[in-house]
Amino acid sequence: MTDDGRRYDMPKDMRTLAEAGFDQARQTFEKFLAGAEATAGSLEERGATMRAGAKDIGARVLTYAEKNVQSSLDYAQSLVHAKDLPEVLKLHSEFVQGQMRSLAEQAGDMGQAFSKAAIEATKPKA
Repeated sequence: MTDDGRRYDMPKDMRTLAEAGFDQARQTFEKFLAGAEATAGSLEERGATMRAGAKDIGARVLTYAEKNVQSSLDYAQSLVHAKDLPEVLKLHSEFVQGQMRSLAEQAGDMGQAFSKAAIEATKPKA
């Protein structure tokens, strides 16, 4: 409105230009929101994939820890029943060799598990 109470009419070309600008801004904002929603969904999927990988790795670690502790307890028990020093040395040698084999197997398996988890976490979602 003007100061004397008359209504001010915007020129038609200016109104058309303003409406086009608002429409363009609305479309851009809607595209932005769609992209943000897609990104959030992707992050949720990646989070679920990463949690699954971490859960698998955690389960493996616990299994290996249990196996290693059990092996150590068995070794300690065998030492208690050893008859002489040569038997203690033999038991110790067998234990160390077994632990080294076990460690190598566990390290290889854990490396594969970490690689698989990393690949799954970074794999593009279809």
